[in-house]
Amino acid sequence: MNGAPGLRDRKKQQTRAALCRAALVLAAERGLDHVTVEDISTAAGVSPRTFFNYFTGKEEAVAAPDPEAGPRIRQRVLDQPAGLCAAEAVKAAMIAEIAEVLAEDRELWLLRMRVVQQHPVLLARVFAGGEETERHLVAGIAERVGLTASDLYPMLLGAAAGAACRVAFTRSSDPDDPRPLETLLGDAMDLLSAGLAQPPRT
Repeated sequence: MNGAPGLRDRKKQQTRAALCRAALVLAAERGLDHVTVEDISTAAGVSPRTFFNYFTGKEEAVAAPDPEAGPRIRQRVLDQPAGLCAAEAVKAAMIAEIAEVLAEDRELWLLRMRVVQQHPVLLARVFAGGEETERHLVAGIAERVGLTASDLYPMLLGAAAGAACRVAFTRSSDPDDPRPLETLLGDAMDLLSAGLAQPPRT
């Protein structure tokens, strides 16, 4: 039975979050090329050795996904009402996850997206880091529909949802599109559910 994280786990989560925040703020202020691991560690109040307990380098500190996101999304998929089809359950789960993350610290999230968009190497890392989260999503879909995670349906729906998420993130940086990220993701998932046979009428 999983309970609340213990003191040690909470401290590790806090240290990791402090390092991520420091890396983001410094990268936004100076540019990623002008930030060192020592700078990030000092700003977070830890040693460089501690930094490397969490990350392999400054790029990972900026772009690494939340390691708890995958398990959360898997459980969100399973917790959706039984009357929803799998695609709708995935849509609701992903929107709920993003809404919660943004509610906790919208400014930090927006800062992260701004820094990542300025450095293509970071954007590639963000997308690559989503693979682990996607595996958890596929597992949740498989369990919900009574298939294995290696079956075509959960793998395809999970991959499509991951693609929708990446498109929504990229689109959210477009100043000409005022829709919030949650709406963009919902619209992308609706297009997938419609089958993409035809583009939507505008």
